[in-house]
Amino acid sequence: MKIAKTIEEVRECIKEWRNEGLSIGLVPTMGYLHEGHQSLVKRACENDIVVVSIFVNPMQFGPQEDLSSYPRDLASDIRLCEENGVDLIFNPQSGEMYESDFCSYVDMSVLTEELCGLSRPEHFRGVCTVVSKLFNIVTPDRAYFGEKDAQQLAIIKRMVRDLNFNVEVIGCPIIREKDGLAKSSRNKYLNEEERKAALVLSESIQLGKKILEEGERDSAVLVKAMKDYIEAEPLVRIDYLKIVDSVSMHQVEKLESPVLVAMAVFVGKTRLIDNFIFSISENRSDSFYTSENRS
Repeated sequence: MKIAKTIEEVRECIKEWRNEGLSIGLVPTMGYLHEGHQSLVKRACENDIVVVSIFVNPMQFGPQEDLSSYPRDLASDIRLCEENGVDLIFNPQSGEMYESDFCSYVDMSVLTEELCGLSRPEHFRGVCTVVSKLFNIVTPDRAYFGEKDAQQLAIIKRMVRDLNFNVEVIGCPIIREKDGLAKSSRNKYLNEEERKAALVLSESIQLGKKILEEGERDSAVLVKAMKDYIEAEPLVRIDYLKIVDSVSMHQVEKLESPVLVAMAVFVGKTRLIDNFIFSISENRSDSFYTSENRS
């Protein structure tokens, strides 16, 4: 396994592999890898070559967010990659990705105006910009993203379509702890009491799925029931809990097409997200977005 710090090093490797006719899969990450990332890497092994980027992207953090304290453990990340068949780690510094006079951005409207895009207004500009750069540097055949970040996944797919990137974007199921909490690098911030309180996310999802499967189609009714459940936990504060069309990300009042039920909550000072998709036509929760108890 190779570890590259520069764009030039990556391009040299990619050129060699392309000359050999090998397919390339990319797993973009910010490091502090866990079982969720591991599942992406394993899926990416359907390619001949697997590249993992490890880069805490400053552009997607707001001024009051946790850039400086975001968890990092490169040694552990390297071990996980080695154990799971990764061929190349791209671990650049900020100066390698962004020149001091950097002023070119990839932005998007519509899909970024709800959910995380509403509460973190510059976040997805940073995501789209860095992912575009990674696609240009690595030129992967396929790229793998977790479905826990459902809005991000929808945005990346739209960006690829709109800007004609020659890459297939593949979403991979949410990986959860045995008690249901979605795997996240930010779970490290939770103390013991907060960790228990955080279970209201997955528990409210189960409640929401049950309500929908019993026939409720009014978004307001569903949102109220889930919010009431979450707000009963004193350590938790809701950032948002909304029901949107799973493609357009527009809020819906009545459930008439596949919808994304998404939430972001603060458990203490830690912001966590979770979601599920509900397919109206089949009257079921789509397991593609709600894979429970995978580890």
